Amino acid sequence: MLCLLTGGGTSLFIGLPNTTSLAENQPAGIVVYSFSVTTTSLLITPQIINSNPLTSAFRIDAKPPNYLVVTTGNPVLDFETTPSSFDIQIYLEDTTRATDLQTLTVQLTNINEPPVFLDNLANQVVTVYIDEGAPSGVIYTTLASDPEDATSALKFSLIPASAPFTISPTGVIQSTKIFDYETDPKSYSLLVKVTDTGGLSVNGSLEVKIMNINDETPYFTMSTTTFTIPEEKDPGFIVGTITAKDPDDVGFPSTLYYSINTPNQYFSINQLTGVIQVAKRIDVDVTPLKLNSTITLEIKVSDLPSAGHSNLTTITINIQDLNDNPPTCTQYAFSQDVPETEVNLTLIIDLRIYCTDNDVDPINKNFNFTGISGLGSNDRFQVIPAGSGKIVLTGDLNFEDPNNIAVGNEYSLTIEVQDTAPPNYKKTMYVYIKTVPVNEFSPVFNSSSYVFSVSELSPPLSIIGYIYATDKDYLDKITYTIQSGGSTLGATSIFWIDPNTGELQLNNYADYETQKIYTLTVQATDSGSKFSTVSVTINILEANDEKPVCSPNSSTLFVPVNQAIGTNIQNFKLTCTDRDSGPTSFKYSFNSGNINNHFAFSPSSGSNVTSLILAIPFDYFKGGDTTWKYSMRVLITDDNLISSTPSMVVQTGTVSLTINVYIPGLTTIKTTTTPRVVYVTTSKNVYSPLAWYIPFVCTVGALLLLGLLGLLIYLLAKYCPCPGRTKPETEPLIKPPPEKKVKQDVVWEMTKLNTVFDGEAIDPITGSVYEYNSKSGARRWKDTNQPVIPAPVSQQLPVNTMGQTSGPVQTSGTPNRKVKTPSSGAKAEDLTNTAVPGTPNKLQAPKETTTNIEPENKNPSNRSPLSPRRSPKVSPKIPKTPT
Repeated sequence: MLCLLTGGGTSLFIGLPNTTSLAENQPAGIVVYSFSVTTTSLLITPQIINSNPLTSAFRIDAKPPNYLVVTTGNPVLDFETTPSSFDIQIYLEDTTRATDLQTLTVQLTNINEPPVFLDNLANQVVTVYIDEGAPSGVIYTTLASDPEDATSALKFSLIPASAPFTISPTGVIQSTKIFDYETDPKSYSLLVKVTDTGGLSVNGSLEVKIMNINDETPYFTMSTTTFTIPEEKDPGFIVGTITAKDPDDVGFPSTLYYSINTPNQYFSINQLTGVIQVAKRIDVDVTPLKLNSTITLEIKVSDLPSAGHSNLTTITINIQDLNDNPPTCTQYAFSQDVPETEVNLTLIIDLRIYCTDNDVDPINKNFNFTGISGLGSNDRFQVIPAGSGKIVLTGDLNFEDPNNIAVGNEYSLTIEVQDTAPPNYKKTMYVYIKTVPVNEFSPVFNSSSYVFSVSELSPPLSIIGYIYATDKDYLDKITYTIQSGGSTLGATSIFWIDPNTGELQLNNYADYETQKIYTLTVQATDSGSKFSTVSVTINILEANDEKPVCSPNSSTLFVPVNQAIGTNIQNFKLTCTDRDSGPTSFKYSFNSGNINNHFAFSPSSGSNVTSLILAIPFDYFKGGDTTWKYSMRVLITDDNLISSTPSMVVQTGTVSLTINVYIPGLTTIKTTTTPRVVYVTTSKNVYSPLAWYIPFVCTVGALLLLGLLGLLIYLLAKYCPCPGRTKPETEPLIKPPPEKKVKQDVVWEMTKLNTVFDGEAIDPITGSVYEYNSKSGARRWKDTNQPVIPAPVSQQLPVNTMGQTSGPVQTSGTPNRKVKTPSSGAKAEDLTNTAVPGTPNKLQAPKETTTNIEPENKNPSNRSPLSPRRSPKVSPKIPKTPT
């Protein structure tokens, strides 16, 4: 015994070192050796710190006061495969730091062991599967060995020996027959026994299962293949169940798959249960089931969803028709027009042709018509024969009959169309029968003829009278037309009649002088084209509607200034006519121009021929008269003295006379100055409002330029160095001459702004044609833009054919001319007027119009070019001309 002394203390194993034996193949937990220690104050309990050879097959369990060396079972020590001896080193340490290390030698002993399986039979039941119908042969090979001698022969056997299996000396197991799953046992339990030469044996369990294969065809087992269901069942309604079996499934729940081979939309089948259900609501009243309400389906059963054995059968499903449809009509409201002259028993309408019943069964599709009611039923309309739907007229429909109680002669009937089979569906139909009036009568005028009178002065649209006709037909509309007699020479359709009311009106003026009496044929036509005519006489009443017409209508005369009173002027006579007035009905008067009443007509009334005479002498020398040319308007009125129907209307004709007064024997009178021309300046803004920006831009630009120019002048004056610049003298060296008062020239200037020349005249001096503006007085020579600038000429009086002067020339009749002014500041285009001296006191020219004049503008840039010139008003005096 070895003792180790360390740290002043002694720890001692009791029973170690030692040698022990152990049988091979011991399981875990087998005690190999037991020992103890001399102290209980251990810091490190006994433990295995090493082994030779190295192994983990042992451990130390503490069972104080003893310690046990036991097997761990990992690995299991086998004499044939592991070392036969192990040296185990055990170590401990107490609290005094004393240690001890001892060795335990374990020697394995060989024992006789039975054979062992080297395959799955060693630890489980092995299952072998054999398909039915498979040929006999090897199903399993057993692997076993003897632990002591792997080369020793082993003996193999099967239990029970009567099973259809054999095992060879080498352990090969074979089947001896072809198995049928449907007739043979479904499985076999075999015990495989292996024995060694020493008589020890080991058993293994082998389970052989026969596998069913799909080698049989399913067959149907239901007893009926015909089913009957009513129509209109909801989806999901069960029609029936298809049942079948598969011989392959004997003793097991059958797993078959069902399907419908026939294409259809009404039924479905559960593929696992075979239950046939309604998939869609079935209506045998519509095509195609309306023609055939029997549905045939081909059902297929198979033992696999696909590629298995299958079988087919045919089933028939009969669909029963139900009375589920009421009679159906293409329309339920009808409107019939029946002439009022229709005879009794006339068929009004056959309602049956509009209605059908969609039910298939003849019993269910039959219907009739009952319950006619409403206004006019039974007394005027009935269903004949009963239930047929034929509505027949049985009463009077005279539209004009006051006993006809229908509103507007329209009857409303209701009738029921009803199934004859339960549940007797019905619907209501409405028939509206309107009595149509027949045009039986022609219009009749309320008078055999009509006579009206109308003045020829009545304007168009004047009402002459009314034509009225009636018609016995109820609510018949009458239209009035003029068939003939309503026109005359030069005027067509003088009369118009309102087609609805018969109101006769003037469509044009009627002329008594053209035609005095009109005879019209008026036609009254009803809505059925029946008509009547009547004669209408219209008397045209004469009225004073014609104006006097005189010859000549206008004339120009010349009268000497010394003409005697009462003298016929130039033998002028006025001859007048009037279609509706006599020769004695004319009156003559002056409307205008007879200044101082110098002229008169003789006679002034009562004759259609009159002469123009001088009634009051002229007084030019004393200033009583100043007018040399008289433009007069003569009025000729009538009193309609011969009209059969006196009228308050007086018609007036007109004549224009121009009389020039002249001085007999007066020759040419020279003038020292050019005739004075008065220009009237008229400014007219003709620019378009759309061009507002043009003056705006021009004005802004001008202001900017003026400002820039002023700035430049200011800068030059302030900063430009001028050599020799001295202080200016307060008094000039040379005194200027005294200022003379200069007479300022008056300049007449005309601003021409888009002048429009709207008249022409002939210059009596030059004979040239000039154009003038009637508003502004501006003038220019025709076919040129040059203004009229007259030269100084002598003013002459016109001379008559006897060598005497026929009258004075009025300066106001002289065309205005533009004349250059001698003013140095005047422009070339500025205009001026000159006075006309030398005119006698008694023969003054007519006063001229005062006009606006303006001196020359010294700073035209300060005024807008579009603004008119403003001129001071000056009234030029006309100097008197010596006699």
